[in-house]
Amino acid sequence: MSEPKDESAAPNFVRDIIADDLQSGKHQQIVTRFPPEPNGYLHIGHAKAICVDFGLAKEFGGRCNLRFDDTNPVKEETEFVESIKEDIKWLGFEWNEVHFTSDYFEQLYAWAEDLISAGKAYVDSQSPEEMKANRGDFGTPGTNSPHRNRSVEENLDLFRRMKGGEFDNGAHVLRAKIDMASPNMNLRDPSLYRILKAHHHRTGDTWCIYPTYDFAHGQSDAIEHITHSLCTLEFEAHRPLYEWFMDNLEVPATPRQIEFARLNFTYTVMSKRKLRQLVEEGHVGGWDDPRMPTLSGMRRRGFSPAALRNLCERVGVSKRNSFIDISLLEHAVRDDLNEHSPRYMGVMKPLEVVLENFPEGHTEWFEAPQFPGREDGGGIRRIPLTKTVLVEQDDFLEVPVKKWRRLAPGMEVRLRYAALITCKEVVKNGAGEVVRLICTWDPEAKGGNPADGRKVKGTLHWVSAEHGIPASVQNYDRLFTVESPGSGDTNFLEQINPDSLETLEGARVEPALAEAAAGTRIQFERLGYYCFDQDSKPGALRINRTITLRDTWAKAGKPG
Repeated sequence: MSEPKDESAAPNFVRDIIADDLQSGKHQQIVTRFPPEPNGYLHIGHAKAICVDFGLAKEFGGRCNLRFDDTNPVKEETEFVESIKEDIKWLGFEWNEVHFTSDYFEQLYAWAEDLISAGKAYVDSQSPEEMKANRGDFGTPGTNSPHRNRSVEENLDLFRRMKGGEFDNGAHVLRAKIDMASPNMNLRDPSLYRILKAHHHRTGDTWCIYPTYDFAHGQSDAIEHITHSLCTLEFEAHRPLYEWFMDNLEVPATPRQIEFARLNFTYTVMSKRKLRQLVEEGHVGGWDDPRMPTLSGMRRRGFSPAALRNLCERVGVSKRNSFIDISLLEHAVRDDLNEHSPRYMGVMKPLEVVLENFPEGHTEWFEAPQFPGREDGGGIRRIPLTKTVLVEQDDFLEVPVKKWRRLAPGMEVRLRYAALITCKEVVKNGAGEVVRLICTWDPEAKGGNPADGRKVKGTLHWVSAEHGIPASVQNYDRLFTVESPGSGDTNFLEQINPDSLETLEGARVEPALAEAAAGTRIQFERLGYYCFDQDSKPGALRINRTITLRDTWAKAGKPG
C-alpha cells in the first residue's frame, strides 16, 4: 500500500460557524474551553479536541480556558491534572485561565435549590435498580417515580440533609422533573446530584454530594461566558438537556453547544477503561509506555507535536464519525521527522568486520551531513573509521540470494561516507555461527568514491568498534495485531501484538551521539526514526524507535 497522499487541509465546519458569528456581530470575541476529566492521561483522540478548542480560539483572536471536570472524586487525582497540563503545553497550546468545576460547587448547589423551589427538580429515593427499570427504553416510555410529586418543602429538606451527610451513598438522588415519556432518554428526569462520600482531590471532605456531568457542564460554560461549547458527537443527544438548563436557570450567559466527530484510529483502543486495564495488569509499562496512544506515550516514543497538529488539520472537523487508518498518523509522523531529524548511524545487531590491510592503531575521520538531502547538508558531524568496524548481522549472507547487494564472500560494498570494502574470509564459532568477517579496504576510494569510476551498488551503515557508544534500543511497533481490537466477542487483550517491543542491549551508535539529551529525535540511516528516552543519559543511552522508514504493515497487515 502506498503512503497516504499529503492533501491540503480538510474542511472545518466549526471554523465556518465561528467566522459567521464574528462577522455578523453576534460575538465580539470567541471564548472556548477544553474540559477534560482528570481521571486518566490524555490520548491521541484528545489531541483533536485540543487542536479544535485552543486552535480556533487562537486563530480568531479569542480565549480558551482549561477546565477540569472534577465531579467524580472516586476516580480523579492531582497526578492526572498535572499530566494534562503538561500534554497541552507539549502539543503547543497555552490556556488563558485554569478552572475546575469544583470552583463552582457552591453556585451549582444554589442552582439545584432554585430548580427545586421552582418545582422542576425532586429528590428520588428509588434504588438504582428501580430507577433503571422505570426509565424505559427507546421503544417504551418511562414510568414516573413514586417520589416525583414530593412537595418543594420536602425536597428541599431532603436535599439539604443529603448535603449534610445524613444519608448513605445511593440512598437518594436529585433529579430534574422534565418528561419520562420523552423520546430523548437524556430528558427522562435526569440525575443532577448523587451522594458520594469520598475525598475530593481539591475540596477534601467538604462535600458528600456531587453534581453530574450533565448538570455541571453547561452551567460551568455559562459562568465562564463560553461562546462556543465544542464537544464530540456522543454529546449531541445531550444538547437538549444542556439547553433546558440554560432556559430554566438564571445563568450569566448562554453558550452554544456544537458537536463534531471524534478522532478514532485503527489498531488502537482509546477507552479509558481499557487503557487503565492495560496499565494495571502490566501489559504495558505504564501510561507513558511508548506503545500507548496517550500523548505522554507518544511524546516518549518520539512523535513530534507538529505531526499531531498537522494530522488533526488534515483530518478536518466534520459531523461524521469514522475510523482513521493508523497509517495516516504514521505518515504524518514520518513526514515531519524526515524534515527535522538529523541523520546518524547506529548498528542494532553488530557483526564485527576486521579490515586486514587497514593500519593498526590508525583512525581516519570523515565528514558526513546531518541532512543529506539539503544543499548545505544542514550541519556536519565527524565519523571515525578504524581497523575494526561493526555492521548489521542482517547485512551479511554467506550464500547470497539473487539481487543481494550487501556483504557476501568476495563482494564489494560501500561503508557509507567512508570506504569501499571487500569480504575475503568468514570466521565462525564452534556452533557454526558467523562471528567475524575479514575484509580489505580500498585506500584509494576514501569517502566511498572509487577513482576508477567502478560501480558499487551496495551501501551499508556502520560504526567504529573502538569509538561506537553502547546503547539500549527499544524497537516499538503497533500494540495490536488487528484493525479493530476487541470487536465482536473477542477480548482485546488476546489481540496484543507479541512483537510490539524488541529490546536490543548490544546496539552501538556513532560517537557524535554520546552526549545526546533526552528527547532528542534522530534518524538512524537505513533503519528508522528514533528518540532518546526520558531516562537516557550519557554513559547509559536508552533509545526508542519511533517508527520505521517505511510502512512494514502495508502488504501483510503485520510487520514484514
